[in-house]
Amino acid sequence: MTTAPDPIGGTAGLPRAQVLGGNALGVASMVLWSAGFPAAEILLATWPPLTLITARFVLALGLLIGLWLLLEGPGPLMRARWGKGLRVGSICFGLGAWLLLIAQDLTDPVTVAIIASTCPLAATIIEVATGQRRLRANFILGLVFSLVGGIIASGAGGLTADLGLGALAAVTSCFLFSWGSFETVRDFPDLSALGRSTVTLAGGGAMTVALLAGAAILGQDMTPATAIDPAQLGLLAIYAMAGMALSQVLFIASVGRLGIAVASFHINIAPFYVMLILLALGSDWSWAQAIGAAIVGAGVILSQRR
Repeated sequence: MTTAPDPIGGTAGLPRAQVLGGNALGVASMVLWSAGFPAAEILLATWPPLTLITARFVLALGLLIGLWLLLEGPGPLMRARWGKGLRVGSICFGLGAWLLLIAQDLTDPVTVAIIASTCPLAATIIEVATGQRRLRANFILGLVFSLVGGIIASGAGGLTADLGLGALAAVTSCFLFSWGSFETVRDFPDLSALGRSTVTLAGGGAMTVALLAGAAILGQDMTPATAIDPAQLGLLAIYAMAGMALSQVLFIASVGRLGIAVASFHINIAPFYVMLILLALGSDWSWAQAIGAAIVGAGVILSQRR
């Protein structure tokens, strides 16, 4: 099974309903993913980052496994290739999440956001290298729009001059996430998007648990600074269940319809969605993020024109 539905012509040869559905899934995925950022910002004030990431994986997996059993029964879960899923998820999603955390520690959130906006480029390289896509002028133009719009939406003015290992960690994380999403769709053709997401995120969860245990053994304090109250649990539920579990299922479903490259374009509109959520909570409107999102949106349309 290929991840790009039409390797030669991109999405041009696909039924219109499939293209529209894939893009709608991409938008929904990014809206849910964006909802996790304000919640994480509050939680990080008292939670060690690695502890928070681990708790996020654990809660997300609890929800996904429960939904999988409820909607499809125990059969698909028992027959799934868990060994392959754990390998893909631990390296691509678990290690990728940890590297992104390292990148932010070595640079700053704005720099990481700008580098993360190159995910569509990483995804395109993967599709071209694996023979899943032949580059055409309209796709290349759409990719350029996506990259420029993503950088604008992320706040390019705050880019750190001295990048070094932090930039390398962020770029590696982008490639790992893109490759993990690619393999999640390609290597589990007998599973639904829900099943694919569950078996690979399980690997990510296993990796973060191992990293957390290693940090604790080395003497680092991994406990939250304050007692966990209902408010924190609510924020954690948003961060884990909406921002990871449901978002990942929708994103993998989008990849299955559009391919990883086009689906990744939607990632760069996420800063705009975050801004809208914060606007509803009383923050100010950002024209930079709005303009950046519009440019990315144009890139999504251009990349899928015949």
